[in-house]
Order: sequence, then C-alpha cells, then structure tokens
Amino acid sequence: MEYIPQILFLILIVIGFGLFGKSVMRIRRNILLGKDLDRSDNSSLRWKTMAKVAMGQSKMVVRPVAGTLHLIVYIGFVLINIEVLEIMIDGLFGTHRVFAPLLGGLYTAAINFFEFLGVLVIIACAAFLYRRNVMKIGRFHSTEMKGWPFKDANYILIIEIVLMSALLTMNAAEGAYPVGHEVGGPFFISGLIAPIFAGLSYETLHLIERVCWWAHIIGIIFFLNYLPFSKHFHIMLAFPNVFYSKLTPKGQFDNLASVKKEVELMMDPNADPYAAPPEADPNAAPQRFGAKDVQDLNWVQLMNAYSCTECGRCTSNCPANITGKKLSPRKIMMDVRDRLEDVGAIIDINKGTFVDDGKSLLHDHITPEELWACTSCNACTEACPVNIDPLSIIIDLRRYLVMEESSMPTELATVMSNIENNGAPWQFAQADRANWVTED
Repeated sequence: MEYIPQILFLILIVIGFGLFGKSVMRIRRNILLGKDLDRSDNSSLRWKTMAKVAMGQSKMVVRPVAGTLHLIVYIGFVLINIEVLEIMIDGLFGTHRVFAPLLGGLYTAAINFFEFLGVLVIIACAAFLYRRNVMKIGRFHSTEMKGWPFKDANYILIIEIVLMSALLTMNAAEGAYPVGHEVGGPFFISGLIAPIFAGLSYETLHLIERVCWWAHIIGIIFFLNYLPFSKHFHIMLAFPNVFYSKLTPKGQFDNLASVKKEVELMMDPNADPYAAPPEADPNAAPQRFGAKDVQDLNWVQLMNAYSCTECGRCTSNCPANITGKKLSPRKIMMDVRDRLEDVGAIIDINKGTFVDDGKSLLHDHITPEELWACTSCNACTEACPVNIDPLSIIIDLRRYLVMEESSMPTELATVMSNIENNGAPWQFAQADRANWVTED
C-alpha cells in the first residue's frame, strides 16, 4: 500500500509519454511524406532567426496587446514547467517538495516567482477568452474558424487556466497547514488565498493539496496528449519551423525542378527523350508539374501546415481577402493540414500504404478561385509570427493548374499566348515594337 501512489504515478507517466510519442511519430511520418528539400544552408543565420522570431517573439509584438499577452503565456509556460521536474521526482520517489530543504530561501523565491507568473497567465488567458468570445475580433470568426478551430482555441485557454488554478490552490491549501505541518513557504500569492481554508483540519487540507497535485500532473499529461490534435502543436514545431524557414528574399521564386530537367533535355542534342534517368524507379508514378496533393509539396511546406497557429494575421493582412476575395492564407494552411491528416489516416488503415481515395488537396479542399485571387504580394509570409510561407503552396498549386490542367483565367491565357507568339505580354508583333519611334 505504501508504494501504490508511486506505482500509479509511474503508470501515468509511461502511458502519457508513450501516447504522446506515438502521436509525434505519426506527425513526423506525415511531414516526411513531402518531397525532399535541402534547408541546411547558412546555419548561423538560421539559429539567429530562430532565436529572434521563435524564442524572442519578435513578430508577435508587432501587435502590442496580443503580443504582450502571448509573451506572458509563453514565458509562464516555459518557466512554470520547471516545477514539473520537482513534481516528477516527488511522484516517482514518494517525496514532497524535494528541492525545498536543498534550496532554502532560493526555493521560496522561485515558487513566489512561479506563482506570480501563474496569476499573469490566468489573466492573459482570460483576456484572450474575452477577445475571442465577447469582443469577437473579426479574424477569429471567419468562415474557416467555425466549429472545431474556434472551440480548440477556447479549450486550450481553459485548460491553462485550470492548470494554473490547481497549482495555486495546491500551494494555498498547504500554506494553511496548522503549525507543525509546514513543508515549504510561506508563498505570497497562495498566502493570500490560504485564508479561504481557515478552520479546516490538517487531514482535509492535505486531501485538498493531494487532489490539486494529482489534478495538476494529470492535467499536464492530458495537455501534452491534446497538443498533437490541436493547433497548439505549434508550441513544439515553432522552433524547427522558423529554423528551416526561407532565408532568400520573399519575392524570389524557385525554379521548378521538373521543368528545368525538361528544358535541359531539350537543349541536349544527344539526349534520348524517351529514356528514363538511371536512378528512376520504374514503378513510381510520373512526376507532376506543380502540386495537386500534399505528397507533391515539400516537407517544409507540410511542417508549415502543422506549425500554423491559426492566429489569422496572414489573412487579416491579405489584400485579396480584405477586398472580399475568397482567398484566406490561413485557410490554405488549415486545408493542407486537414488533407495531410486524411492521407495519414488512409496510410494507417492500409498498414503503411496510401490507397488513392479519389480526392486531392486541389479542388477538394482548395479551389482555383482561391488560388488565382492571390497577388503574390507576400503580406501573409511577412505577417506570420512563425515564418510560415503560404505563398509557396499557392504557387505550386497554380503551377499544376497551368501546366497539367491548362486551367487559368482568360486574361492570363492571353498574356501567355502573347509571350509565346510575340515574345512580350502585349499583342504586338516583334517587328512592330519600334514603330512608336517613327510615329509623328
């Protein structure tokens, strides 16, 4: 009986972290369904960018109110979880506040600081809930945010409030222990709450403290396993996503490798156009120009989808969206993630093999109307707080429309025809270009 709490705690930890690890491996597998892309260049600049954008939250504070609130939650989340180390040790070895006698006054100062942060986190989360549900800020109530996406944001804020409240209540109950039963403290914030428990017996206070202790650790394990199914998985992916983000100028497009190979083949007089490359897989499907489904995108683009915070800054800065067009860069990223989850589920059902379900990212999730509304201005990539690049996905999908389906707006078709026939976007023959010089 003496070791039952430790055994239960160990079982909880093993199951909790095991399930979390399984979810992480599933997401990793899904991301690696994308095409290979080398982003190992300029590592020093990448580390600096990650420190500035992901760790320093430099793009969040562009909007001071939301940025400050998010910074509070971010710092609180990181620092308060240091206390989880003590909880883990206590839970596994049956100790209680194992660091208190070792650190003395420093321990009391640390817990006081954590409690202060905990209160700030509760206030910040309450403010976020107010902004979403009472103020009803527009970017949180657009079409793609209906249903689960909106509820998900509320759930995570409520979970954080419950976790912080359990921590403070646990400390307050312990702070109300009668003389002779003190363990740690007294702590300032929980000391202000402790009078609520005045008059309760030691046994009752101990029960409250234990219930809150278990609620806190169970809440943390639940929160950990909720993350992979939530937009809040960006807590884990924001750092690698920024590290592997695009360093070249945002307006610089890459050459399509498949097209480049075709051009090189045409320019080589000795090449056999019907011969397959020596490294080609004879059973592989023909390579597409552009992207139709998630497997045609690269792994960084797929990681972008899982890193999306659904904050809506990209969409609120998109000139096409502002003028009433259907394009929403946030929806593009959410659609990629949803389709990738569908593809992953099919692979799981078929034991590692993808079986065509007759659907694709293009048309079934994202419409050509959305894609052609994009002006390629890069406002979305500039606004994203974790350096996601929706434009690269839009361009790859448009490339497929043009080169595989010959589908494009009439105006663009005219421009391309003129370039092909006249060497310029205008409908004038090359021989007539200099006519304006001789005109009176």
